[in-house]
Amino acid sequence: TLLQMDRQQLQKFIQYLISEHHTEVLPTAQKLADEILQQRSEINQIPGYAKSTYGAAYSLEGDPHKPTCLRKGAPDPTAGASADDDHSWHLDEEQVCEQVKSYLSQGSYYNANKQLNSLFAKVSHTLDWRQVLRSSVRLSRVREMLRARDSNGARMLTLITEQFLSDPRLILWKTQGTPMTDKCRQLWDQLGALWVCIVLNPHCTQSEKQHWKALLEKWTLIDVCPQEDPDFRPQPPPRQDGIHNLFDSSESSSDEDGGAAYRAAENNRRSRLGNQRHSRATTSAVPRTVFHRAMDAVTMSWDNMHLKNILSSDTYCSHVPDSALSSGSFNPLGQPLWHEPLPTCAARVDALRSHGHQSAALRLAVSVIRTMKQQQLVAQRRWHESQQQAGHSSHPVPCMARCAASGASNGWGDGWVGHPLDPVGCLFDTLADASMVPDDQAPRTPSFFDPVGVEDTSSNVPPRYQHVPVVGSRDRSETYLTLAVEVGLIGLGQQRIMPSGLYAQEKSCKQEDRLIAKLQEIELDNSLVAVLRRQAIVLLEGGPTSGLGIGIHPESIPMHTFARFMFLALLNYYPDLAYEVGLRAMRLPILEEHEDADDPVNGNVSSLFPTHYPRWFTLGHIETQQCALASTMLSAAKGEVLRLRTVLESAQRHIHSSSHLFKLAQDAFRFATPENGPRHPTLLSVAFELGLQVMRMTLSSLNWRRREMVRWLVTCATEVGVEALVSIMQNWYQLFTPTEATGPVASTIMSHSTIMRLNLTFAQQEELSGCARNLALQCATKVSRTRADPPNCALNALTLCENDALAFETAYQIVIDAASHIMTSSQLFTIARYMEHRGYPTRAYKLAVLAMKNVHLAYNQDTHPAINDIHWACALSHSLGKTELTNMIPLLVKNVQCATVLSDILRRCSMTAPGMSCPHPPTDNAKHHHHHHHHRSSSRAAGGCGGGVKPLSYDRAPLRQLLEAAVAAYVNTTHSRLTHISPRHYGDFIDFLGKARDTFILAQDGHAQFTQLVENMKVAYKGKKKLMFLVKERFG
Repeated sequence: TLLQMDRQQLQKFIQYLISEHHTEVLPTAQKLADEILQQRSEINQIPGYAKSTYGAAYSLEGDPHKPTCLRKGAPDPTAGASADDDHSWHLDEEQVCEQVKSYLSQGSYYNANKQLNSLFAKVSHTLDWRQVLRSSVRLSRVREMLRARDSNGARMLTLITEQFLSDPRLILWKTQGTPMTDKCRQLWDQLGALWVCIVLNPHCTQSEKQHWKALLEKWTLIDVCPQEDPDFRPQPPPRQDGIHNLFDSSESSSDEDGGAAYRAAENNRRSRLGNQRHSRATTSAVPRTVFHRAMDAVTMSWDNMHLKNILSSDTYCSHVPDSALSSGSFNPLGQPLWHEPLPTCAARVDALRSHGHQSAALRLAVSVIRTMKQQQLVAQRRWHESQQQAGHSSHPVPCMARCAASGASNGWGDGWVGHPLDPVGCLFDTLADASMVPDDQAPRTPSFFDPVGVEDTSSNVPPRYQHVPVVGSRDRSETYLTLAVEVGLIGLGQQRIMPSGLYAQEKSCKQEDRLIAKLQEIELDNSLVAVLRRQAIVLLEGGPTSGLGIGIHPESIPMHTFARFMFLALLNYYPDLAYEVGLRAMRLPILEEHEDADDPVNGNVSSLFPTHYPRWFTLGHIETQQCALASTMLSAAKGEVLRLRTVLESAQRHIHSSSHLFKLAQDAFRFATPENGPRHPTLLSVAFELGLQVMRMTLSSLNWRRREMVRWLVTCATEVGVEALVSIMQNWYQLFTPTEATGPVASTIMSHSTIMRLNLTFAQQEELSGCARNLALQCATKVSRTRADPPNCALNALTLCENDALAFETAYQIVIDAASHIMTSSQLFTIARYMEHRGYPTRAYKLAVLAMKNVHLAYNQDTHPAINDIHWACALSHSLGKTELTNMIPLLVKNVQCATVLSDILRRCSMTAPGMSCPHPPTDNAKHHHHHHHHRSSSRAAGGCGGGVKPLSYDRAPLRQLLEAAVAAYVNTTHSRLTHISPRHYGDFIDFLGKARDTFILAQDGHAQFTQLVENMKVAYKGKKKLMFLVKERFG
């Protein structure tokens, strides 16, 4: 509440408070006022949390998101009781529950996450809970409450947890089988992680642990309690690994200082716990919930003497180096190690930090990282030994079997990056915070457990780090910053198996991105570059425990994102090593059809992992990162021919997506042809080769970007030069369909703009023209055999060959040969119209005749799409002469039974003499008709009808046959329409009879025929009195 007041409100508040209780608080108020006004007074020199009779702790910082904050060093009266009091600050439990329930009832975790995260912040900070409910703070402040040792923290978290479990939507999600949203799931993950922190309090009593354990066990038995694995599927009894025994120790070596006995006891105890869990899973089939990690943590102890020595002393070490490898408690330098699974170690470190033991957390983190480095070197040595043994044996022992011990302690089978407790991020943050410049207030990149949906209003300025030597270290180059970088590299480089569910896979990607972002914020110097180099070498030579090793399982998560970071970091210092890392990481085993040539132990590795591959929901993201890695290497190698070739071959081998390969080709083209700067011909050739592979990959498969790909390849080939253009036209059948080859490829290449851009000589133009004509003839021939889009291909082929008479005639004959068996009438009409448009009416007529043979119109198809083409074909025949029209009319009479179409053609053909243009129907397609007349009709056309050339008579051939067919069609259509006519169609029928009469009277006895037709109708359909009345009224 105080944080929301301005200066005047605060002054008024103090004045009223003193006025109401002047006898009690006035002396103290005067004393505090005097001390505040003195700059060197004790109250103005408080550097951090302080104890007083007003509470157990002082809040030294206000809300960073508020414009008005308490002065640094001001006490927070809500911090709780002093050390001598029995009770903490008052907690209105009922109102807290109502607030949480209100937020959850809003219908969306997304809308309420700011308030809920504020409640999490309340658990960790000693602010007034009403103020916390209104504020939005980062989860990094969750640990502040634990550091203040406020006893209300666990109670507050208990209330929040119970309200979460009472959310009615949990039942709805469970019954409907609907998964939670990612943001909702993150809130539950934060809740579970907070409980791990609370139960790992080094100073909690046994009774508190028992109380928390009882609560956690009760919650896990609730049917709607979210599961530990959101993508859980019922499976056989679980294996005893890092997922189900998150806090189990797999180290069995001795410990001269008591660690061995501790670990033996712990192993026995955890074995019993594991058996209990196994029994419970098999009997009641209860999966692990979000609280099971906290339940595991309840049983953990801080009583081991070796662990106590690590936590309490910076100088704890062994002075007997020879015992280092035999005991396992110290490394060769005598520095202490701590052997537990990494998530367990990180949970201890996080708990120490959260409860205010920064120095102890830092010491344990250093020991854990030294242990990781030691295990990494042991695994590397065993891998080399197995390789040497395999070289001397015809039946090599699987390396993984011999590396199982170190691999188990290293936990490489279960991924550290993507783990719910984010162990690598926790260790990195611990060491990086110790290396941060003291005066630097810039925030660091948020962690995975940062509150969901809380906007970061702080500055984007990255933090500044410095090298702080590790206290008591015998290695002068070892600093907290180098260890932070090293733990990040080891974690990111670990070979880990892709988890089975969408949420887990996306979480792994997000944690990897966040960790790399943190590493990128650190400014590299010689010490850090040395760490990068050392880790790159170790990871490349690390064998199956390394994601960059030679032997990896097909289901391993690829290293593309991590390798891209390593490549960019090492490029300016060790380019050969950078390219080795990048090229090794290019592989994507899950999509490889064959085993890698450099992966001789792939079969051995696969035997230790499940053979069932889960669905890779993030495969698109992975392939995008793979493409980005290849693009980065291509850009860096643009001036080096050999490296460019190596990267190209790697990309062609390992990138299996045509879309991503096309993206890589576009990137290479962009790098090779900058707007301002010199061109890079070698890189341009690489882009062209990638484009060729894309064409081959998509030729027989569907890709919605195929048209764009074809156009881009032609553009790229144009930039490369004439040789590339000739090459793609000569090898078109490997790259394009016939339609593509004759259309966007050859037509674009032969366009005027391309010729002008390349500034071609006459000889080069002729070479391209010859290639284009050959391509056109080959495509036309292929189309005639394969039925692949014949009209478009034929049109393009004819266009490409029209400047060469022989080639044009050849293409035309190919089309004619194909017309009879692979083309429809519509396709033939299209080509015929094109031929007339180009000035070849005779050839157009031949194609029109072929098309007419395939046309069939019934009596009632007076709106058929081919009607315009039929009119055009008859008009073309009429314009060529009587012979052509005489040949066309029998086809028309045979295939067209529509009376209106026949009568319309009959009238148009009678308007002018043959050899002259007859009127076309008023349709859009009329624009295709150009008056190209046969040479026989040119003189007649000049003379017109008045020059002695008479129109055709209805009584003679060829129009007599057409007239008879039209009359017969009207008779048949009339009887057909009368059979199923309804009163609403009477008007249309009368109009139809009017058109029929107009056609009948064109014949000599037409009037009598029409009269007879009407009389027959009156007799046959006398029951339709109203219709017959209309017929008699109109036609007598």
